[in-house]
Amino acid sequence: MAHTLKNKKSLLTRIRRIKGQATALECALDSEAECGDILQQIAAIRGAVNGLMMEVLDGHLREHLGPEALSAVQRGKDIDQVVSIFRSYMK
Repeated sequence: MAHTLKNKKSLLTRIRRIKGQATALECALDSEAECGDILQQIAAIRGAVNGLMMEVLDGHLREHLGPEALSAVQRGKDIDQVVSIFRSYMK
């Protein structure tokens, strides 16, 4: 989990941005904003979440599957875990 600690500030900044976008979406819905504005906000949130996912995934792959990874068995388990999480994410 060291890679998330190294990038903690950046990750928290992304999460706070997503939180702000979700609040803006809630306000837009509450104030009965135009559908186009709501769709744009949803797209922005999705993009922000995708960016967060890619940043964490990049760090995870480099940290756990890089050249200094553990045994082949552990590497296989880590790959299976990432594939499972990514499949769930893509649903």
